[in-house]
Amino acid sequence: MATGNSKPRRGRGSIIKRGSFYSIIVNLQDNSGNRTRKWESGFTTKRQAENRLGELLTQIETGLNVQASHTAFGQFLNEWLERYVSKRVRGSTMDGYRQRAKHIVDGLGDVSIVDLRPDHLIEYYDSKLLNLSASTITKHHHLIVDCLSDAVKWNLVTRNVGIAVEPPRAPKKEMKALSVGETHRFLDNCTTEPWRTIFHTLIWTGIRRSELLGLQWNDLDLDMALMTIRRSLVRLQNGTYVTDEPKTSSGARSLDLAPSTCLILKQHRAGQERDVELLGIPPSQANFVFGHPDGTPRTPSTVTQQFRRIASRAGLSGVRLHDLRHTHASLMLQQGTDIKTISTRLGHSSVAFTMDTYAHLLPGMQKAAMEKFEEAFAVTGQNS
Repeated sequence: MATGNSKPRRGRGSIIKRGSFYSIIVNLQDNSGNRTRKWESGFTTKRQAENRLGELLTQIETGLNVQASHTAFGQFLNEWLERYVSKRVRGSTMDGYRQRAKHIVDGLGDVSIVDLRPDHLIEYYDSKLLNLSASTITKHHHLIVDCLSDAVKWNLVTRNVGIAVEPPRAPKKEMKALSVGETHRFLDNCTTEPWRTIFHTLIWTGIRRSELLGLQWNDLDLDMALMTIRRSLVRLQNGTYVTDEPKTSSGARSLDLAPSTCLILKQHRAGQERDVELLGIPPSQANFVFGHPDGTPRTPSTVTQQFRRIASRAGLSGVRLHDLRHTHASLMLQQGTDIKTISTRLGHSSVAFTMDTYAHLLPGMQKAAMEKFEEAFAVTGQNS
């Protein structure tokens, strides 16, 4: 990162004309007394040169590093990620940042950090819309804003141009929760193991794919019908796996299990133990509930691919794997479960988020609740 300590004396700048163009010179002096000169050339008018010289002298007076003008935004972004951010975020989060940074550097990397303008970002977002979704570009935008925010804190630039721009609006993804009938139809088309157990568990618990794949046998107490979510399993772009702790305290949680879930998981464990014995693998090596018999994790993408095949076979078009999580929440709401309990089971950061996600289901539930309320008073009136 550009973090020089050169400090010129106040007002030590000059303008010279070289042919048809003007150049500015700023005399710098570091803390050890060593002197250097900063040149900028190519100004077509003296006024342009005067304005730029004024900007540099203002930067100097406010403690900004004038050498930052030589730092390309792409260089700063990569160094910021590797030297600063990587020590403060989870491995899977950092993997996502690196993937976004590749796009950003490709589109904006050559622009110097001090010359970066809102129109650069607008042009970049427009170009990326040809191949990327608006929600993905929004993630790029957040990374740029966070990067420039630190650049402002470190006195490398005077303002964060990212906050002057709004990314493309991402359409809200349509939630397609399965009905009870559709859930039965899906599972009827899922007859092989471990897939039936995997998808039953997702529907009956509402946990995320990464949480399911991170489950270890010591996270389950099937006699007490309890599941504890302690980690997520994520596959990085380089093919390696990392286990992350939940992002928030609400993400680490214990879930009560239905008797049918306990039964199917006990059967799954017995089958896994037979496979491990046949392969001659130490039982302690097969820790993942839904890993391969040799103890290696199951690839997340294979779970999604298998879900799509089964959903297609069941005639359920347009349904995503994540909709099984919505199915769990929606069916619980329809059964009258309170929103706080559902929020806790899903591991949401707040009840307000759960309310916002499932607000479209609440009006119908309120009507049903009032009908039950009215029925209760009708019965009371008859008995009085």
